[in-house]
Amino acid sequence: MLNKKQSLTLLGAAALSLSLSGCSVFDWLVYKPDIPQGNYMEPQQVEKLRIEMTKEQAEYVLGRPVLRDSFADDTWYYVYHFKSGRDASVIHKELVLYFENNQLVKVTGDYELSSEFNTPLEQSKLPSVNAAEVVPQVPEQRGDDKPLVEEGKENDPKAIRKF
Repeated sequence: MLNKKQSLTLLGAAALSLSLSGCSVFDWLVYKPDIPQGNYMEPQQVEKLRIEMTKEQAEYVLGRPVLRDSFADDTWYYVYHFKSGRDASVIHKELVLYFENNQLVKVTGDYELSSEFNTPLEQSKLPSVNAAEVVPQVPEQRGDDKPLVEEGKENDPKAIRKF
């Protein structure tokens, strides 16, 4: 009798420990969404920044900052935080813009700046393109002129009314 009681207790303890650890064993089956927060910026956006840009130009290129310094509106913070739902990995990137007299003077953070960052926008040049290589992009035209959907007449018995 004692042996049977001990085996039931042991079996109950094993079942309890398996049920408690079962959540971590099957954790990979549970869907967890990715959590992006802040300003996601492509490297191409940051490469467009140039020294002596105005605040309006910088905001046009990067969007509104997450944080503007309350006491000095000359410092803008762009922060991006991403937590993966699958493996709980975290990506954290920051970009800080410093302005003086409404012009961009310095940029710090986790993004690479363009090699032409120190060239003011007025002095920078667009890449040269040969006019013969430029092909205008025209959207494709439909081949037929008849409408995609024909409207039925009110007295037409074949017309299907959806309303």
